[in-house]
Amino acid sequence: MNSIATGDFPYIHGFSADEQSRLIRQARMFESTLFSHIDYGGATRLLEVGCGVGAQTEILLRRFPELHVTGVDRSPAQLAAAERNLSATAWCDSRYALRQADAADLPFPERSFDAAYLCWVLEHMPSPARVLSEVRRVLSPGATVYVTEVLNSSFFLDPYAPNLLRYWMAFNDHQYDNGGDPFIGAKLGNLLLAGGYRDVQTEVKNVHLDNRQPGRRKQMIEFWEEVLLSAAEQLIATGKTDVPTVEGMRGELQAVRNDPNAVFFFAFVQARATVY
Repeated sequence: MNSIATGDFPYIHGFSADEQSRLIRQARMFESTLFSHIDYGGATRLLEVGCGVGAQTEILLRRFPELHVTGVDRSPAQLAAAERNLSATAWCDSRYALRQADAADLPFPERSFDAAYLCWVLEHMPSPARVLSEVRRVLSPGATVYVTEVLNSSFFLDPYAPNLLRYWMAFNDHQYDNGGDPFIGAKLGNLLLAGGYRDVQTEVKNVHLDNRQPGRRKQMIEFWEEVLLSAAEQLIATGKTDVPTVEGMRGELQAVRNDPNAVFFFAFVQARATVY
C-alpha cells in the first residue's frame, strides 16, 4: 500500500498528487494499530526503507523524540513530497535526511543505523530477501527492526460484492506478475530468519469494522475504494480487468457503504527482529 524503493517494478498505486495525499491519510488511519507495540527505546539512528511522502516518517519523529530518521525511496517525486511535508512540521526540523536509493543496494556503510522501519514496502519489491539482507548489513549489533506487511487474502467485505472480488484478484495478480507479493505478510518470519535476524516475532493485526463503529466503517470503505481505484488504469491497460467490472465495483461499494449491517475486515502482519 506504500511507495516503492527498489527496482523497476511499476508501483501499482502510481505517484499522482491524489495518491500522495492518500498515503498521508492512510498513515494516520492505521497509526494506532501499527504503532501499538512498536518500541524504539534507546535507538537514535533509524533507517526507514520506502519512506514515500514522509507520512510514516512524521509519525516516527513525533512518537520517538530521540530518533533521527534517514528515509530512502526510489522515487524523486515521492522524496520531493516528503521534503515538503516534513519541512513544514516543526518537530521534524533537523531530525531527518532523505535519500534516493535502491533498497537492495543501500548507499551506507555497515553499522550506520541502530534501528530500521519498513511498512507496506516489501510487497512491492521483486527481491525482498535481498532488501532485508541489505538492511541487516547497515544495522549495528543489537538493532531492532520492525516490518509491517499486507496479507491481501484476508480481505473480506459484506454484503457480497462479486465485481469487487474479481477486481481484487486482478489487483493481486498484477502485483505478482510484476514481481511483487500481495501475501508477503505471512512470510515475514521465514524471510527474517533466512536473512540472519534473531529473536523474530510476528503479530497478526487487523481492522474489523461492523455496527460497533459505523462511522469508522464508512470512512474505511471510502478509503479502500481509493486504494482499489488507484490501480484501475493499470489493470484496464493490461487487460486484467475491464470498465464494466470497475463500474460494477463502484456500485457495490456504494451499496456496502450505505448498508446498515456492513462488515469490513482486513488483516496484516507486523514482525519484530534483532540484529546480532
